[in-house]
This record gives sequence, C-alpha cells and structure tokens, in this order.
Amino acid sequence: MSSDPHGYELPLRLLFGFRSLIDDLHAELAKQGHPDVRPMHGFVFQAIGPSGTTAVELGRTLGVSKQAAGKTIDALERLGYVHRQRDPDDGRRMLVRLTDRGLDCLAKSARIFDRLRTGWAETLGAERLRALEEDLRKVTSPESARLDLPGWFAGH
Repeated sequence: MSSDPHGYELPLRLLFGFRSLIDDLHAELAKQGHPDVRPMHGFVFQAIGPSGTTAVELGRTLGVSKQAAGKTIDALERLGYVHRQRDPDDGRRMLVRLTDRGLDCLAKSARIFDRLRTGWAETLGAERLRALEEDLRKVTSPESARLDLPGWFAGH
C-alpha cells in the first residue's frame, strides 16, 4: 500500500493554502481601514488595472456577465473603491477606474502579501518555500494566470 496521499488531496491543499493567505490578507486589510473588501474585489481591482476598463470588458476578464460586473462596480462605487467616468477617447463609453481608496487597498495588499510570504518562509524555511514556488511555476502554465476565476468557479 502506498504512503502517498490520495490524488484529490493536492488540489484541496492548494486551495486551503490559497484560502489561508486570502483570509489572513482580509483580516489585516480590515485592521488597516478596508473592512468591506472581499476576495472577489481583488480580482476586480486587478482587472480594472491602471488604465481603467468598461463593464463589458470587466465581465469578459472575470468570466462573468456584464450585469454581474455592473453590480460589482455599483457596490465598489458605493464603498469608494472605484468611480465611473467618460472615456476621453470615446465619449460613448464609461470607464471604471480605481479611486485613491482602491489604489491604497492594492498597495496595502501588496505589503501584506509580502509579510504573509515571510511568515510562510519562517514556517516552512526560505529554501523550501522558494522550491515550492519554483515547482508550482513548473506545473502551471502562463495561460492559467487569468483573472476569470470568479466565472470559472461559477461555471460560466
């Protein structure tokens, strides 16, 4: 009998590691003035990017409908993380852009992720963590680094 774990344990452990990091991130973000940010919002902020985007493009990037993207934009606008403005190149289009509050959240997230990684390095050992990261790069393709996880999880 093999001492290897069952195959289904690998994706679960990867998911649990992801969940642990994201839960720790959001607990710290709440302490630093962003209590209303949810895991989905990180994908949205990344999809909006520095140039802004439209609701249609946001939905496409996230793998959700334009309506779902619009509801998310509405919620983030109420919370002060995004704002809408006319596209200066095409006045018919409305761009969604991050506000200073949204940019602050992204900057704090980056610093918190660095601290969380340091904590993992202390627990696992710096060399083992670097090896884990390198091994994950070997088994994941660049094409898998997309922001459509919200739609992918929902089956869209």
